[in-house]
Amino acid sequence: MRLTLKQRKAVTKVTAKRYGEAGKKEKQQMLDEFCRTTGYNRCYARWVLRHQGQRLAVRPGVVVEADLQRRQKRIKARTYDERVQRALVQIWELLDYLCGKRLVAILPEIIRKLEEFNELRFEAETRAKLLQLSAATADRLLQPERRKHELRGRGRTRPGTLLKHQIPIRTFADWNEQRPGFAELDLVAHDGGLGFGDYAQTLDMTDVCTGWTETIAVPNKAQVWVFEAIDKARGRLPFSVARL
Repeated sequence: MRLTLKQRKAVTKVTAKRYGEAGKKEKQQMLDEFCRTTGYNRCYARWVLRHQGQRLAVRPGVVVEADLQRRQKRIKARTYDERVQRALVQIWELLDYLCGKRLVAILPEIIRKLEEFNELRFEAETRAKLLQLSAATADRLLQPERRKHELRGRGRTRPGTLLKHQIPIRTFADWNEQRPGFAELDLVAHDGGLGFGDYAQTLDMTDVCTGWTETIAVPNKAQVWVFEAIDKARGRLPFSVARL
């Protein structure tokens, strides 16, 4: 059974010290034994024993022992710096938050127009990098800004268990009525993203069979206004409502 990695490292550390002090003939014998124990081939076994515990002089008076199993992570120089990202965000906001594909397609024209009318000025290097952007790179650079503009928690309807148990709720796909008169209703909030206090709502009444839709504006979700809007919407329909 082959040794585990931790065991092979321990054997290598012990053997390497004797291997470095041994003569040529003794090294051959030690190498044979080391290969049988660890399962390494001779070429790799020699390399491991020769470099085990290799010491590296960092600066005068400071010597560290190298770890052969750890490789230094290659740090790639950033092609598109903060100036490119900042310029891209400015253009993206001016164009009403386009997706990366549409944004990259219009960049050459919009940069030319912005500079022509002295709206924005770009350094030559920044302009060249903007013009060579791919759609995927543009989306990646804009990702932090997109998170700031995400809409969260816009739904104003809270789930309730009382009506859920008393009234069978069906989705649009569950309706199979072939005659007009079966309607769905919903309230749409016009809060502008700030759900505090009173704000206008729109009552939507849609007939499932025909798709006929009536919309009535209400000041808020108070029962008196909602019931009044329902009666008004029913009066506008060219057919009677069978069930609400």
